Amino acid sequence: MTHVKFDRRGLIIGASSMLAAGVSGLVLPAGAQGQVAQGFAPTQSMPGGSNNYQKGAKILERIGKGGFWMSGTVRRAGDGAPLAGQRIQIWAHTVEGQEHEPQSHGATLTDKEGKFRLEMPQIIPLFGQPHGHLAYDSGEFKTVFLRPVMRSAKDKSLEAHFILQPA
Repeated sequence: MTHVKFDRRGLIIGASSMLAAGVSGLVLPAGAQGQVAQGFAPTQSMPGGSNNYQKGAKILERIGKGGFWMSGTVRRAGDGAPLAGQRIQIWAHTVEGQEHEPQSHGATLTDKEGKFRLEMPQIIPLFGQPHGHLAYDSGEFKTVFLRPVMRSAKDKSLEAHFILQPA
């Protein structure tokens, strides 16, 4: 029979390894659950993703003065087909406003390849984490809220990917 001796150093190393493995999921592109054996699994809403959501944000060419890019893709659950013309709302705490303020909100539409891209002011940390908020809420598919966290507050872009299932 094998005996395992736990000492302080071993516990700290083990806990650090577990923490690093768990935190690594936070910096992956939001919604990137990927492909499963049967097809593309639908993206689940993230906790905190709907904070300060404002229904009906205007479709814009750019939020504020820009300088930061929010981008991603929208696909259909099951077969992964790109979804064109889907409305994605984006908001964040930026150098130009807080995430609850109307000037920090905007929306864009996906192109024929299901891609979206919207320029906005630089995202800055709120509660210690630089993060954005994105929502699909057009009604054809189930509503999904995402809250991707940036690797660094110095990043100039952030991606989020949606895989939508019919409403």
